[in-house]
Amino acid sequence: MSAASDDDAIARSVEALAAALRQRGWTMCSAESCTGGLIAAACTSLAGSSDWFERGMVTYSNEAKFELLGVPAALLAAHGAVSAEVACAMAEGALAHSPAQVSVAVTGIAGPGGATPGKPVGTVWIATAARGQATQPTGLLLAGDRAAVRRQSVLKALQLLLQRLQP
Repeated sequence: MSAASDDDAIARSVEALAAALRQRGWTMCSAESCTGGLIAAACTSLAGSSDWFERGMVTYSNEAKFELLGVPAALLAAHGAVSAEVACAMAEGALAHSPAQVSVAVTGIAGPGGATPGKPVGTVWIATAARGQATQPTGLLLAGDRAAVRRQSVLKALQLLLQRLQP
């Protein structure tokens, strides 16, 4: 996909997510690492987003994940920041530090550096959480440069959260 088509798909996903959250009377929050606040920016670009977007937390460093979201240092040490376990802990931590009913968290390696054995550039974990329900992680291996990996991560995160809200 091109940047323009990704941007269009992101805008459509935000509109659908807004409608689904408004229908339920719910709010959402985000916890972002590799996307650096792009999910929050996409959501708040829609007028009226204060009705359904509660907060976004950019937790780029491991220290921020620990301090702001309560991700256990032992979990980070055992699995690394780019893992299903940490993505889930981020999503759950976002809910624990917010009155929102649902959250989405993203952690990954956008590149061009940062790859490790078994975790190449483009490795991304997204988790969605909802109060009283099991947290759902999704692993991705995305292609493209840093900007493309980040755009694709935002789009997939919005789509996964929207799917979570479907009856």
